[in-house]
Amino acid sequence: MAEKSNYFVLRAKAVPEVLLKVVEAKRLLDSGKLESVQEATDAVGISRSSFYKYKDDIFPFYEGRKGKTVNLVIQMDDEQGILSVVLKSIADAKANILTIHQSVPVNGIASLTLSVDVFPESDDVDDMAKQIESLKGIHYVKILARE
Repeated sequence: MAEKSNYFVLRAKAVPEVLLKVVEAKRLLDSGKLESVQEATDAVGISRSSFYKYKDDIFPFYEGRKGKTVNLVIQMDDEQGILSVVLKSIADAKANILTIHQSVPVNGIASLTLSVDVFPESDDVDDMAKQIESLKGIHYVKILARE
Protein backbone atom coordinates (compact mmCIF):
# COMPACT_ATOMS: atom_id res chain seq x y z
CA MET A 1 0.00 0.00 0.00
CA ALA A 2 1.35 3.44 -0.92
CA GLU A 3 2.21 5.82 1.88
CA LYS A 4 -0.19 8.78 2.18
CA SER A 5 1.12 12.33 2.06
CA ASN A 6 1.04 14.36 5.26
CA TYR A 7 1.15 17.68 3.40
CA PHE A 8 -1.35 19.36 1.14
CA VAL A 9 -1.52 22.59 -0.82
CA LEU A 10 -4.82 24.42 -0.40
CA ARG A 11 -6.28 27.54 -1.93
CA ALA A 12 -6.54 30.33 0.64
CA LYS A 13 -10.36 30.37 0.34
CA ALA A 14 -10.45 26.72 1.51
CA VAL A 15 -8.46 27.40 4.67
CA PRO A 16 -10.38 28.36 7.83
CA GLU A 17 -9.92 32.02 8.75
CA VAL A 18 -8.33 31.16 12.10
CA LEU A 19 -5.48 29.35 10.33
CA LEU A 20 -4.85 32.30 8.01
CA LYS A 21 -4.70 34.55 11.06
CA VAL A 22 -2.21 32.21 12.74
CA VAL A 23 -0.06 32.44 9.59
CA GLU A 24 -0.21 36.24 9.72
CA ALA A 25 0.63 36.29 13.44
CA LYS A 26 3.66 34.05 12.79
CA ARG A 27 4.78 36.39 9.97
CA LEU A 28 4.52 39.39 12.29
CA LEU A 29 6.59 37.62 14.94
CA ASP A 30 9.19 36.39 12.42
CA SER A 31 9.54 39.85 10.90
CA GLY A 32 10.39 41.37 14.27
CA LYS A 33 7.62 43.96 13.91
CA LEU A 34 6.01 42.62 17.05
CA GLU A 35 7.80 41.02 19.98
CA SER A 36 5.16 39.02 21.82
CA VAL A 37 2.51 36.48 20.95
CA GLN A 38 -0.03 38.70 22.72
CA GLU A 39 0.80 41.63 20.43
CA ALA A 40 0.64 39.43 17.32
CA THR A 41 -2.65 37.78 18.21
CA ASP A 42 -4.21 41.14 19.10
CA ALA A 43 -3.04 42.55 15.77
CA VAL A 44 -4.68 39.78 13.73
CA GLY A 45 -7.75 39.30 15.92
CA ILE A 46 -7.40 35.81 17.35
CA SER A 47 -6.94 34.42 20.84
CA ARG A 48 -3.57 33.28 22.14
CA SER A 49 -5.04 29.80 22.69
CA SER A 50 -5.96 29.60 18.97
CA PHE A 51 -2.44 30.65 18.07
CA TYR A 52 -0.85 28.02 20.32
CA LYS A 53 -3.29 25.34 19.14
CA TYR A 54 -2.24 25.67 15.47
CA LYS A 55 1.20 27.33 15.41
CA ASP A 56 3.20 24.09 15.17
CA ASP A 57 1.07 22.77 12.31
CA ILE A 58 1.72 25.76 10.07
CA PHE A 59 5.13 26.28 8.53
CA PRO A 60 6.43 28.03 5.42
CA PHE A 61 6.34 26.45 1.98
CA TYR A 62 9.55 27.20 0.14
CA GLU A 63 10.12 27.39 -3.58
CA GLY A 64 11.94 24.45 -5.18
CA ARG A 65 15.02 26.62 -5.61
CA LYS A 66 15.22 27.56 -1.94
CA GLY A 67 15.52 25.73 1.35
CA LYS A 68 17.24 22.69 -0.09
CA THR A 69 20.57 21.00 -0.53
CA VAL A 70 22.04 21.82 -3.93
CA ASN A 71 24.99 20.08 -5.58
CA LEU A 72 27.24 22.19 -7.79
CA VAL A 73 30.09 21.28 -10.12
CA ILE A 74 32.52 24.06 -10.93
CA GLN A 75 35.45 23.99 -13.36
CA MET A 76 38.08 26.58 -12.48
CA ASP A 77 41.64 27.59 -13.22
CA ASP A 78 44.26 26.08 -10.93
CA GLU A 79 45.35 29.45 -9.56
CA GLN A 80 45.81 30.67 -6.03
CA GLY A 81 42.83 32.54 -4.58
CA ILE A 82 40.09 31.41 -6.98
CA LEU A 83 38.63 28.86 -4.57
CA SER A 84 38.41 31.44 -1.78
CA VAL A 85 36.50 33.83 -4.09
CA VAL A 86 34.06 31.02 -4.96
CA LEU A 87 33.53 30.23 -1.28
CA LYS A 88 32.97 33.91 -0.52
CA SER A 89 30.33 34.10 -3.27
CA ILE A 90 28.48 31.20 -1.65
CA ALA A 91 28.69 32.87 1.75
CA ASP A 92 27.48 36.16 0.24
CA ALA A 93 24.42 34.27 -1.04
CA LYS A 94 23.73 33.27 2.59
CA ALA A 95 24.20 29.56 1.88
CA ASN A 96 26.22 27.00 3.85
CA ILE A 97 28.71 24.57 2.36
CA LEU A 98 28.07 21.02 3.56
CA THR A 99 30.73 19.16 1.57
CA ILE A 100 33.53 20.23 -0.73
CA HIS A 101 35.76 18.18 -2.98
CA GLN A 102 38.40 19.57 -5.31
CA SER A 103 39.97 17.22 -7.83
CA VAL A 104 43.63 17.14 -8.74
CA PRO A 105 44.05 19.73 -11.51
CA VAL A 106 44.48 18.45 -15.06
CA ASN A 107 45.90 20.77 -17.72
CA GLY A 108 45.57 23.72 -15.33
CA ILE A 109 41.85 23.16 -14.65
CA ALA A 110 40.46 21.89 -11.32
CA SER A 111 37.01 20.46 -10.81
CA LEU A 112 35.18 21.43 -7.63
CA THR A 113 32.10 19.61 -6.35
CA LEU A 114 30.07 21.23 -3.57
CA SER A 115 26.97 20.37 -1.59
CA VAL A 116 25.39 23.62 -0.48
CA ASP A 117 22.56 24.09 2.00
CA VAL A 118 20.43 26.94 0.68
CA PHE A 119 18.09 28.41 3.27
CA PRO A 120 14.84 30.24 2.57
CA GLU A 121 16.44 33.59 3.33
CA SER A 122 19.27 32.79 0.93
CA ASP A 123 19.54 34.35 -2.47
CA ASP A 124 18.22 32.41 -5.47
CA VAL A 125 20.35 29.37 -6.38
CA ASP A 126 20.40 30.21 -10.09
CA ASP A 127 21.58 33.74 -9.30
CA MET A 128 24.31 32.33 -7.06
CA ALA A 129 25.48 30.01 -9.87
CA LYS A 130 25.51 32.90 -12.38
CA GLN A 131 27.51 35.03 -9.94
CA ILE A 132 30.10 32.27 -9.51
CA GLU A 133 30.28 31.66 -13.27
CA SER A 134 30.99 35.36 -13.85
CA LEU A 135 34.11 35.23 -11.67
CA LYS A 136 37.54 35.42 -13.27
CA GLY A 137 39.05 31.96 -13.66
CA ILE A 138 35.72 30.09 -13.62
CA HIS A 139 34.94 28.16 -16.79
CA TYR A 140 31.79 26.26 -15.92
CA VAL A 141 29.15 26.04 -13.19
CA LYS A 142 26.40 23.44 -13.23
CA ILE A 143 23.67 22.74 -10.71
CA LEU A 144 23.59 18.93 -10.56
CA ALA A 145 20.81 18.22 -8.14
CA ARG A 146 18.33 19.89 -5.87
CA GLU A 147 17.22 17.71 -3.00
